[in-house]
Amino acid sequence: MRIIVNGQAAFGKDMLDALVKRGETIVGVYGPTQKDGAKPDPIKDGAAAHGLPFFDPASFRKPEVWDHLRALKADLGVMAYVTKFVPEDFLNIPTHGTIQYHPSLLPKHRGPSSINWPIIEGTARTGLTIFWPNNGLDTGPVLLQKTVDIGPDDTLGSIYFDKLYPLGIQAMLEAVDLVRAGKAPKIVQDEATATYEGWCRVENVAIDWSKPATHVHNLIRGANPQPGAWTRWQGKTVQIYECTKRIDRTGASGAPGEVVAIEGETMTVAAVGGAIVVSRVRAEGGKKIAAAAFAAEAGIAKGAKLG
Repeated sequence: MRIIVNGQAAFGKDMLDALVKRGETIVGVYGPTQKDGAKPDPIKDGAAAHGLPFFDPASFRKPEVWDHLRALKADLGVMAYVTKFVPEDFLNIPTHGTIQYHPSLLPKHRGPSSINWPIIEGTARTGLTIFWPNNGLDTGPVLLQKTVDIGPDDTLGSIYFDKLYPLGIQAMLEAVDLVRAGKAPKIVQDEATATYEGWCRVENVAIDWSKPATHVHNLIRGANPQPGAWTRWQGKTVQIYECTKRIDRTGASGAPGEVVAIEGETMTVAAVGGAIVVSRVRAEGGKKIAAAAFAAEAGIAKGAKLG
């Protein structure tokens, strides 16, 4: 098959590399428009390394861009992390259409922060979907899905880089094979079970220490490393990253937000029904450091109150 790859960042490049490595015929690579003076996107570097033509249209909504794709005579489009809107006028040009990677079990968690929210909500499983995109946002028919467990201390970073990233590359290769064999399904998504969440932004991840410890732990995990859950100390923002949860069924953990222990490299902060043992933080304008080191620098002692 003649394939075009449309993607960006490391995932787009690695998807391109995987297709080239196994001998697929790539007739063109599309990527983000480069800003003046900016470092080239990894997928652009990947295209150059493989001697493949690279295109970076400012918009995929223009007829001249559609005509350009028609001239490539592609059989299949592969979308691997694309942030621009790509209309059906472009998607449907390849003989077999276009397939896309999305890091959730559609129709759950449509939208741009689909890895953060399942962790924040305390879900035990998530996954990825290869689907046939249309003009809706993550609404097209499903081709295949893969599930992964969310461990008790998994973070956004570990779920993506250790699980959904490598599994996504393999799932897309599997999907290409199904399309080639004429066995790729188009399973309509169940709108009754669909959810959509927007970007997980800084304003969404303020820590409320009066919430249960499990809730706080999930929020911190789901925002690590981006956008970084945060609290305040003396009017300044402190982002909290690596941490573990401690459940205290005696109710003697301390008042919500109270620092109940500083031991080794950690600082333990009380929440309802338990506490959060914080390992790494970043103070406003600073770098990530051990929580105990931050406490020493900031003058935080046992009994201090965050929030």
